[in-house]
Amino acid sequence: MVEILTPLLTQLGVGGVAGLCTGYALKKMGKIAAFIIGIAFIGLELLAYQGIININYDALQQWGSGLIGQVGALEGVMTLIIANMPFAASFLVGLAIGIKMG
Repeated sequence: MVEILTPLLTQLGVGGVAGLCTGYALKKMGKIAAFIIGIAFIGLELLAYQGIININYDALQQWGSGLIGQVGALEGVMTLIIANMPFAASFLVGLAIGIKMG
């Protein structure tokens, strides 16, 4: 019985700690990235308002749609999560806690 529980508890513990650290880091990095993107956007809008540059909003929208369309390439990740369910479950719980903490 102990031989069965030891790897399971190890997976749960490592997954939870890894998820917690990942969630905390993602939230902090996300805030920094949002700040940088926001400042860049404000700068571009200011330059466009001054008539220094022209922004092609149609091309910008197509570029953004292309980035969002690439999210579908992550389908293989779900297979890995299902195959490693105890680790994945504790990782996701840790991730949620880490994001909430950050």
